[in-house]
Amino acid sequence: MPAETVAGAGAAREGLARRQAELLAALVGGGPAPEGFDPDRLRVQARALLDKRRRVVAAHLPDLAEALGEQMPRLFAGYAEGQPRPPGGPHADAAAFTAHLRARGLLPRGTGPRRWARLPGRLRRLRPGR
Repeated sequence: MPAETVAGAGAAREGLARRQAELLAALVGGGPAPEGFDPDRLRVQARALLDKRRRVVAAHLPDLAEALGEQMPRLFAGYAEGQPRPPGGPHADAAAFTAHLRARGLLPRGTGPRRWARLPGRLRRLRPGR
């Protein structure tokens, strides 16, 4: 393969990687819309992704979500703003959200993994000591 072709392919991959990083930053990191993307549509999609992430965390922490009530969306948005989901998936995100609330004195008393009955049957079966 000629050197020009290899160099061109490498430059194309780097450009694609840069554009993907810009898009990801706009969707989950609060970054600006990359060139060629509609900022309004990206805001709608970013909001949908944030809402989905919040629902998943709430499903992992139903007692906390219930205790926070109508404050949950606002508090979760404050936690997640500019912060992508941590490595480790939803469990890590739920733990980080809890730590975020605790560090700010916003963690309601008595919240913890105590309402196993509210979890789907598959997850109840995974409960330790069962």
